[in-house]
Amino acid sequence: MTDDIPTLYDWAGGADALSRLTEAFYVHVRKDELLAPVFAEMSSAHPAHVALWLGEVFGGPATYTSEHGGYPAMLAHHLGKAITEPQRRRWASLLMDAADEVGLPDDPEFRSAFAAYIEWGTRIALTNSQPGATPPPRAPVPHWGWGVAPPYQG
Repeated sequence: MTDDIPTLYDWAGGADALSRLTEAFYVHVRKDELLAPVFAEMSSAHPAHVALWLGEVFGGPATYTSEHGGYPAMLAHHLGKAITEPQRRRWASLLMDAADEVGLPDDPEFRSAFAAYIEWGTRIALTNSQPGATPPPRAPVPHWGWGVAPPYQG
């Protein structure tokens, strides 16, 4: 890729857009019969932390790593949660709905990259959350890009 192609973070609208996304998303999570029990003890700061994680993953600042511990911290939040496949699927679906609700870009290139990360990330969270799971305790935060279809800039 060339330097003039924006990151997914920039294309999405940066920190403000991801904050709007996670705030809207967690409003729905709190009301959802499958997910509300998983997030019953969620702190009021949780949506902001997830926005920082997504921002870092999508090419924004490394704030989640510098302020919240990076991959090891994210991993710790999932260990032992025993997430089910229906919960994983609902989480991904509600996040995609929230992306529509808050007006994240809906061009095919962005949504394909966004959806690919959400699918990949939720499947890793599912696996890492199972009793007895032994994921690597240290790894870099993934840096997600456009994949094979960068944005059309005509």
